[in-house]
Amino acid sequence: MIAHLLCILSYNFNTFVILNVYSKLTMFCTTNTLPMDLLLKQGSLKQEVESFCYQIVSESNDQKVGILQDEDEQLQPSVSKKSEGELSRVKFMSSSNKITFSKKPKRRKYDESYLSFGFTYFGNRDAPHAQCVLCKKILSNSSLAPSKLRRHLETKHAAYKDKDIRFFKEHLDSPENNKPPTPKIVNTDNESATEASYNVSYHIALSGEAHTIGELLIKPCAKDVVMRMFDEQYSKKIDAVQLSNSTVARRIKDLAADIEEELVCRLKICDGFSLQLDESADVSGLAVLLVFVRYRFNKSIEEDLLLCESLQSNATGEEIFNCINGFMQRHEIEWEKCVDVCSDASRAMDGKIAEAVTLIKYVAPESTSSHCLLYRHALAVKIMPTTLKNVLDQAVQIINYIKARPHQSRLLKILCEEMGAQHTALLLNTEVRWLSRGKVLVRLFELRRELLVFMDSAFRLSDCLTNSSWLLRLAYLADIFTKLNEVNLSMQGKNVTVFTVFDKMSSLLRKLEFWASSVEEENFDCFPTLSDFLTEINSTVDKDICSAIVQHLRGLRSTLLKYFPVTNDNNAWVRNPFTVTVKPASLVARDYESLIDLTSDSQVKQNFSELSLNDFWSSLIQEYPSIARRAVRVLLPFATMHLCETGFSYYAATKTKYRKRLDAAPHMRIRLSNITPNIKRICDKKTQKHCSH
Repeated sequence: MIAHLLCILSYNFNTFVILNVYSKLTMFCTTNTLPMDLLLKQGSLKQEVESFCYQIVSESNDQKVGILQDEDEQLQPSVSKKSEGELSRVKFMSSSNKITFSKKPKRRKYDESYLSFGFTYFGNRDAPHAQCVLCKKILSNSSLAPSKLRRHLETKHAAYKDKDIRFFKEHLDSPENNKPPTPKIVNTDNESATEASYNVSYHIALSGEAHTIGELLIKPCAKDVVMRMFDEQYSKKIDAVQLSNSTVARRIKDLAADIEEELVCRLKICDGFSLQLDESADVSGLAVLLVFVRYRFNKSIEEDLLLCESLQSNATGEEIFNCINGFMQRHEIEWEKCVDVCSDASRAMDGKIAEAVTLIKYVAPESTSSHCLLYRHALAVKIMPTTLKNVLDQAVQIINYIKARPHQSRLLKILCEEMGAQHTALLLNTEVRWLSRGKVLVRLFELRRELLVFMDSAFRLSDCLTNSSWLLRLAYLADIFTKLNEVNLSMQGKNVTVFTVFDKMSSLLRKLEFWASSVEEENFDCFPTLSDFLTEINSTVDKDICSAIVQHLRGLRSTLLKYFPVTNDNNAWVRNPFTVTVKPASLVARDYESLIDLTSDSQVKQNFSELSLNDFWSSLIQEYPSIARRAVRVLLPFATMHLCETGFSYYAATKTKYRKRLDAAPHMRIRLSNITPNIKRICDKKTQKHCSH
């Protein structure tokens, strides 16, 4: 035991002190006629031995101290008051029964004279840090020495080294220096990893990829990039970012919940909103309901996904209404604010969507209903003369003869490559996709030579490719459906109003009349494919074909007028308020006076030419609240079902046959919403800052 004690003392004292301790301790043990180990085991002698060691160490070196402790019991040293003031604190390691010695750190005090060097104190007055009043740099307590403070002043602020203490005192008392320092918030590693996990999960939801892509692809790639650009130390920190399948799923639900919370808050404070709804079946057989909402927020009209839910039982109109009504009641959204409901069900059509619209209008009496204008357009263009309808059906049969046989498709591709054709495959026609018809016919006409070589003479429709009359009708159909598709695409998109759609239809009606009159004069310049084919074969169009084309164009115009009737527009002042000279019938006297004030404002007139119609009226809510709110109410209804059609396309791409059990509602909330989630707010709500929570 004595050897163990001396070994520890050798780390803190010189040889002379060690020999002195050894001799006196041996004499102490001899006097008590007991071995050292036995003395230490007797509780009555522990304190005496310990005090004796303190006395020896204290006499040898006033700066150092030792504490002897047993592994079973920690003993407090019995030293005099004078020794307590001189001795420093003690550290003990019970596992090894070691006696350790530590040196008490020296704490410097701040003196007022240090201000002459441009330094004040920072922190605790008993153990302060030195802070420069000029550069605000904080030095350690050990720097509170005149020489060190003077060196800082002369090296860092040489221009002020000759200033007296009054200069530094005035600088210290200035208002700028009295401002409390702005706290710098630094995230911990867990907080940063959690935020990073939410950001990556947000991008995974936006892309519609599987949750496992985070851990299988994104995380390894991020580690490789960081390792190559920085070093391995930074690369290891990426391991803290949790991107497992279950973690990403929880993150996406949290992000969707934050977006939903923000949307509900906006709907509660808005003046009104309109709805767009549709229902379809997914890959697992569930009936999925999509509902979009349009409302005014922050000087603009926004469009967002209201809800995406699957109907577990019967997909009836009542069930659809109960689903929407449950969302409204759960979030306390007033039905009275609903101004319009847009669907693909007309007034004369019976069905679940029409029934749901009827129930919505019952709880929202001031709401109106509208039929999708794109759906009307698709119904109108289906009507055509029999001769042209036969050509269209035969063209589809030729395409299906090739596309339905993979072997035929491969052979056609090889033939087209050898002949140097512009395309190597035909396009498949489908009635569900309205825009496919024009592209299908154009592709068929462009590959007519290759098909003539490829087609077997045994096929009954092979002679059609050599019939010039049949090809003339096919060229016309390709041109007219291409033009109709262009009009259809121009009516799609976000923030499309009823005025935009009716302007496009008005333009199409005028073009149809012009095309019909041109064909009657045997002028086919408005149909480029037909005109080029006539030049190629150096021929003219028969009267039967001309009459069929004219009949189709005029019949199409009359059908469009049926689906898009021309009515007296009492809301024309919304489209252009600066052309109004007489009070509209839909406005009261007070609103018309406000409209006069608005149109007399030159700044408002300039904004009308620079902003869109939605943004223009939304920006006038504060200045002209009455007339602006009436205009916004006219602009709120949806004109088309474009958002629902786009939403179902995203839904089908997200929930595939490989992910049939996926709850796609949170993904749709993130992907189809214009609201960006507040990830910082989500992380602040978490009580446990762990990267996997």
